[in-house]
Amino acid sequence: MITDRRVFFVGDSFVAGVGDPDHRGWVGRLAARSHQAGVPLTTYNLGVRRDTSEDVCRRWPSEVSARRAPGCDERLVVSFGVNDTTVEGGTQRVRTARSVANLRAVIDGAAAARLPLLVVGPPPVDDPEQNQRIETLSELFRAVCGEASVPYVETFELLAAEPRWMSEVRRGDGAHPGAGGYALLADLVLPQWQTWIAALMGQSH
Repeated sequence: MITDRRVFFVGDSFVAGVGDPDHRGWVGRLAARSHQAGVPLTTYNLGVRRDTSEDVCRRWPSEVSARRAPGCDERLVVSFGVNDTTVEGGTQRVRTARSVANLRAVIDGAAAARLPLLVVGPPPVDDPEQNQRIETLSELFRAVCGEASVPYVETFELLAAEPRWMSEVRRGDGAHPGAGGYALLADLVLPQWQTWIAALMGQSH
């Protein structure tokens, strides 16, 4: 009997895969890798363009709840932060302290819902000043996840130093890469993802 294994991916446009002409993003690529490795998944991509941590924090419980079912192996992946650091009208969309508080709320909510959680950090864009804010936020997110013993995938540092990611972002809309960039992001998430999936499978037996 095949396990009904559901993974809910909640976040922003990077979760949705905006800019990828293949329409797979990093989420679709991870799901495909899992299937090839003998771990088929039902994935729910709940990425919304322009969403901040505030938006995700507000909507994820109801959106995920509507997709749960008794007896299933269910997990949650969240990724946000870039939109929080965007400045509009001279004001950062979400203050850094509030972003951190929102992540803590998601962590607490996932624990209360008994949903194993994986957090994927925000990637760099083609804006040096915004990247400073993203880098700071990513470091804070990593610390919060460490305190809560939640696995965290740091993406900023490696992708900022990755010419292919940055060149695709520049050729695109200044924030999102193309297919090659999303393949890089999927490769970056993959080791932690495999460890997380394998550990949870072991717990379920």
